[in-house]
Amino acid sequence: MIENNENQFRNGVGMVLINRDNRVFAGKRTMTNTKMVSWFLKKPWQMPQGGIESNEEPIDAAMRELSEEIGTNNVEVIAETENWLEYILPKQLRRRNSTMMGQRQKWFLMRFLGQDSDFDLNTTGHKEFDVWRWMHFQNIIRLSVHFKRQLYIEVFRQFRQYLINQE
Repeated sequence: MIENNENQFRNGVGMVLINRDNRVFAGKRTMTNTKMVSWFLKKPWQMPQGGIESNEEPIDAAMRELSEEIGTNNVEVIAETENWLEYILPKQLRRRNSTMMGQRQKWFLMRFLGQDSDFDLNTTGHKEFDVWRWMHFQNIIRLSVHFKRQLYIEVFRQFRQYLINQE
């Protein structure tokens, strides 16, 4: 079990899901939170991610989040980041009365073993993404929100050896 650290970062996981061609799954965020709309309209794409629940290991959280966000966790884990990576949420996007200033995440590289038709973005009734597509990893960096960009660069740096044939 992982506890929140003294820097007040919420613990979470992120998943780099790749297909047979080493393209990366990216989802376009829904716009249910009007406070976030202005931030995400310009760069709305991201990879699946989510929080770690109490008494949950990071890999278990990753599998749960995949099932919730994309409707399947038919994956093979290939690698995980060497360390925990952090990003800071802009003050305007933080929850009122929360001491959390961002997220501290463990990232996993996973190969999708199913078919594209396995994806169900509304499996829980709370859609994280409106649409999805397979992308080159550099496009995900370019299309991400600015406060996650450095984190994505580091994630792809650590997983680069597995994505090399995309170049």
